[in-house]
Amino acid sequence: MEKPIRVLVAKPGLDGHDRGAKMIARALRDAGMEVIYTGLRQSPEQIVAAAIQEDVDVIGMSILSGAHNHLLPKVVELLREQGAGDILVFGGGVIPEEDIPGLKAAGIAEVFTPGTTTTETIEFIKNNVKKN
Repeated sequence: MEKPIRVLVAKPGLDGHDRGAKMIARALRDAGMEVIYTGLRQSPEQIVAAAIQEDVDVIGMSILSGAHNHLLPKVVELLREQGAGDILVFGGGVIPEEDIPGLKAAGIAEVFTPGTTTTETIEFIKNNVKKN
């Protein structure tokens, strides 16, 4: 039996709203993935530490605060520094279209904006996670 995909869902920065993150976490669980939700107001360092400790395949970050250009790439940078650069990282939330190319260039695999279906997110993960 194949081991389930392990996903860490995180809310970086000062966001105080986590309805979207909880919705994604539930959809991923319903799709058979193991989900670890870190809760609100996580630093990039906390997110990376939890991802490594939990041995996840994927990190999904939901951000609404406008700090996405700093916080999301910082997570990718810290993962690489810790030897965990193979973890798939995606972001979601209120992120302007013009910021997405820069985030992808910084190592964010995909950015999901409002209106993305949970099915799209699930399929993206299934098609892009590197299974050991």
